[in-house]
Amino acid sequence: MSFPLSPVSTSTSTSTSSSSLEAHGWDAGWAESFAPYAAQGLLPGRVVRVDRGQCDVATAHGVVRADTAFVTPHDPLRVVCTGDWAAVDPEGASDPRYVRACLPRRTAFARSTSSKRSEGQVLAANVDHAVITVSLAVELDLGRIERFLSLAWESGAQPTVVLSKADLVPDPVVLSHLVEDVQGTAPGVEVVPISSATGEGVDTLRAIVSGGTTVLLGVSGAGKSTLANALVGEDVMTVQAARDVDGKGRHTTTTRNLFVLPGGGVLIDTPGLRGVGLWDAESGVGQTFAEIEELAAECRFHDCSHQAEPGCAVAAALEDGTLSVRRLESYHKLLRENQRLVAKTDARLRHEIRKDWKRKGAEGRAALAFKREGRLR
Repeated sequence: MSFPLSPVSTSTSTSTSSSSLEAHGWDAGWAESFAPYAAQGLLPGRVVRVDRGQCDVATAHGVVRADTAFVTPHDPLRVVCTGDWAAVDPEGASDPRYVRACLPRRTAFARSTSSKRSEGQVLAANVDHAVITVSLAVELDLGRIERFLSLAWESGAQPTVVLSKADLVPDPVVLSHLVEDVQGTAPGVEVVPISSATGEGVDTLRAIVSGGTTVLLGVSGAGKSTLANALVGEDVMTVQAARDVDGKGRHTTTTRNLFVLPGGGVLIDTPGLRGVGLWDAESGVGQTFAEIEELAAECRFHDCSHQAEPGCAVAAALEDGTLSVRRLESYHKLLRENQRLVAKTDARLRHEIRKDWKRKGAEGRAALAFKREGRLR
């Protein structure tokens, strides 16, 4: 059976065979972690693509095809993923060659799947930067951006929001307002308007991703594949046109592919995401809504629900206009969603949630009875 070559094998095979793995992110820390496997005669390599139980691994001797049967755990979050560092058989050790182990991940970008079993899915491993690509060809969905940001912060990567297809917004005043809207949604995150057609903003993004590993994220039609081609400097990804009516596109990318960038750094392109479900991302949500968390710390009561409690700093911010209702509702929505997902796999948390529901129900009934008694008097 023949397999298609990985993107790295066609665009970076010279660098992988003529030098070491530094171009793919190899450093002293990875070498130290790999030492036990080196003693067994195994080779280090970075997974550049995974499909159908096999993967392409970039080693110092080139890209090799390896089977993942030996490292297929029951936990879907631990399956071999693009960006993993792997220990593979040396040449001639077996046919087919196998991935014998993966090194512990430094970071992992994970989301929940649409499965009713509440499983998580790792989209990319050992990522330093998460570039969230948002198309300006359609109306901004700030809530979706907040979801992506929550997952990015939770992964341990530094997020950047790219507003692609900026050439479709020729009025600089309108464009600046759109950038400001996203900046208000993404505190502490750089927002870069980009046009692959004109080159606007590409150099800025290239400087951001020139060190470490970057993952491109976004829905279909956001322009990720076009952006990947611009960063790599050649047409490594097929590009399909998005529909004019809603800006949506077909899945140009069907697997997660890793490329070495000519100016330094590594890029992982991912398929368009239809669903962006949270996965144990409470701290990521908190970082995305940092201003609300800071306000909550000033509330009179530590367990303030920011509804009608006296001394609520969040309610005060709503009243004076420094915090928007949309922003607070999005914060509560993502926290509730994350709590439900975690509760499905955490019996203790489910018990605590039921206790909280019962307590609130009892408080509500007591308040209602008090009001009725007052009216009867």
